[in-house]
Amino acid sequence: MAAEQQPRTVPGRPAAHSAPPAPLAARATAWLGWVLFISIIMLSAGLINIAQGLIALLDDDFYVASATGLTVDVSFTAWGIALLVLGVALVAGAYGVLTGYGWGRTIGVLAAAVNALVNLGFVAAYPYWTVLVVAFDVIAIYALVVHGGAAKALRTGGTPR
Repeated sequence: MAAEQQPRTVPGRPAAHSAPPAPLAARATAWLGWVLFISIIMLSAGLINIAQGLIALLDDDFYVASATGLTVDVSFTAWGIALLVLGVALVAGAYGVLTGYGWGRTIGVLAAAVNALVNLGFVAAYPYWTVLVVAFDVIAIYALVVHGGAAKALRTGGTPR
């Protein structure tokens, strides 16, 4: 009689009395949307850096200040290369965050911090873009450090830690 009271299970299927898994939206925290937004901001900052870097390499006359008027005395070629490298790192970090990997979060925080510092040295050449990129970097660092783990739900389908 005791064997009849236990529910029958089929291998690979949940027991008859268990509830189906909750959809992703119910399992993820409210911060998941903000982390996805910040990854888009990181992607935008990376693309802006890539554009600034290409312009610095191809057209020295585009910028307001001359290369000697920059905060750090280097050529536009050096700034262009630095901005290109940081732009690619930000785009890679954004991809990692969008896919829910921890390495993306780490790369994103490091690239955003270095990018903010590099762009502060570039502020005399094109101040408006620089202020925009630094603001994106600060927002990205905050969101990734405080709530970046929420994106893990996208990869694992589970509740983020």
